Amino acid sequence: MSSDGFRPLDEKSLVEYLKATPSLSVKLGDQFDKLEIKEVGDGNLNFVYIVIGQSGSFVIKQALPYIRCIGESWPMTKERAYFEASTLEEHGRLCPDHVPEVYHFDRKMCLIGMRYIKPPHIILRKGLISGIEYPLLAEHMSEYMARTLFFTSLLYLTTTEHKSAVAKFCGNVELCRLTEQVVFSDPYKVSEYNHWTSPYLDADAEAVREDNLLKLEIAELKSKFCERAQALIHGDLHTGSVMVTTESTQVIDPEFSFYGPMGFDIGAFIGNLILAYFSQDGHAEKDADRKLYKEWILKTISDTWNLFYEKFTALWDQHKDGPGEAYLAAIYNNSELQLLVKQKYMDDLFHDTLGFGAAKMIRRIVGVAHVEDFESIKEADKRAECERKALNLAKTLLKDRKTFHNISEVISAIKHLDK
Repeated sequence: MSSDGFRPLDEKSLVEYLKATPSLSVKLGDQFDKLEIKEVGDGNLNFVYIVIGQSGSFVIKQALPYIRCIGESWPMTKERAYFEASTLEEHGRLCPDHVPEVYHFDRKMCLIGMRYIKPPHIILRKGLISGIEYPLLAEHMSEYMARTLFFTSLLYLTTTEHKSAVAKFCGNVELCRLTEQVVFSDPYKVSEYNHWTSPYLDADAEAVREDNLLKLEIAELKSKFCERAQALIHGDLHTGSVMVTTESTQVIDPEFSFYGPMGFDIGAFIGNLILAYFSQDGHAEKDADRKLYKEWILKTISDTWNLFYEKFTALWDQHKDGPGEAYLAAIYNNSELQLLVKQKYMDDLFHDTLGFGAAKMIRRIVGVAHVEDFESIKEADKRAECERKALNLAKTLLKDRKTFHNISEVISAIKHLDK
């Protein structure tokens, strides 16, 4: 037990904790004899336990004071659990169909008890690697992003409400600093943590580090990430933070959350779908070339943005006379001006989305933490070929993002590089 009351739990001490915590023990019917407890953390940051009893189940997630996969040599604030629990509660209130319910939060123990997302749910990334189509994915993710981003922005909130919310989340400094390092800094310099498929991508990694225009653009995006408190973003919305079936979509793990640029969330999700697209040739087999599946991914990318645009602007129209103070009705008082404002706002958001998505793609190829989409391709030369196409697209999107006017032009660029 540390001086602040924190202690990491193992399976035995977890049972004692559950017995002493009414909000969790009641979920188990106060029966502890035949509990099934399984530790399923991915090894990067946290302990994650699935707890299944005769009359109920839930997940326990406990943050550690260091990065678990590296050890105590890389300290990490336990307070991230507070921001994760707060975001789960806020996003769950705004979009309950796609966010697991929080049953319990213990700030001293940095521990969250939440709804167990049961099988057949799997991590979306694994489903994409396996070539599974999810017909409702774009519908569900666009709904989640539209609602969580709109209702936590100044389009809906007063400036007083917004500043209060920003203040609550501005303490998530260490996780933001980690993102700043691995997304906006390390890939563009020599770093001990960087790695790539060597020797095949040695020249490509060097080209990223020597590209002056790329560095100018990433600096602009870093400035937006650090300085623009636009909405309560998930902060790490990749395909490993989404659990799915063909009928259900659940967003998990918002421990990187803070008030930041909306495009960082949208871009992270779309960027990871693009990575999944370019990885498909590495998973294809002679009797299954995955061409049709790649078309489905492209359609999902397109549908995700188009549905988001539709849902987000519909919320804007619905609440245009509400409390939001971004565009006061006394000033923006005619339909022509309102349309111009909306068009500029959404154009800027689209370009942010492309830029941040590209930055997330680059860090997953020449930075510290890669993605299973590529890493599970055993043949290094084939893996590098897939990664190079993704990297070249990302560089184009990052440097030329403002020349793209709609998502169909992005799809065309993807197809062009995939020839």
